[in-house]
Amino acid sequence: MAIVVPTQRWAAAVNALCLHPWSKPLLFGLMLLPLCVLVGAAVFDQLGANPAQALVRSTGDWTLRALCLVLALTPLRVGLQLPALARWRRMLGLFVFFYASLHLLCYSWLDMGFELGDIARDIPKRPFILVGFAAFVLLCALALTSPHRVVRMMGGKHWRRLHQLVYAVAGLALLHFFWMRAGKNDVAEVWVYTAILGYLLGWRLVRAAKYMRKRPLAL
Repeated sequence: MAIVVPTQRWAAAVNALCLHPWSKPLLFGLMLLPLCVLVGAAVFDQLGANPAQALVRSTGDWTLRALCLVLALTPLRVGLQLPALARWRRMLGLFVFFYASLHLLCYSWLDMGFELGDIARDIPKRPFILVGFAAFVLLCALALTSPHRVVRMMGGKHWRRLHQLVYAVAGLALLHFFWMRAGKNDVAEVWVYTAILGYLLGWRLVRAAKYMRKRPLAL
């Protein structure tokens, strides 16, 4: 009779929870909570002395947090033997795009008043705006190719190659955040995100290196 260790039982329970029909609606609601909090704070005038800046910064922060969650799924899935976590990846990835879109909307509306000419001139003029916009363009490509129908049309191999752009998005997002905070000499939070994303990307590099060493050499 096989002995199931507590860790295996725990992993089986978490996998079952992830596969539950209500897991995705629950995750969807949890990921919308930050937006609800921001809307409530705006309605009740709780955003501080500069509400526009608070909204721009908060939506940017939640974009980075969602990105960290997406990139953490694979290490958690592999390290804790939780394959069911993979079914959350698409939704979390779309929430990265959702909060990035809100971030861009807040900048375009609250900072620039939807003046397209001013926005077009501002993007190349300020480096942190330029790299942030470049990250958003890449996110658009990832969001547009996320539906299952598009995956089938592209083929799994090409789709996976395209979606490796998420690593470039992570680098550009960090650079955007750093340049924005560096002007005010406030980079402590930047290093926190750098450490988190650095670990998550480093884990993938180590895993890829181990995989390459195990591959037989072609003769």
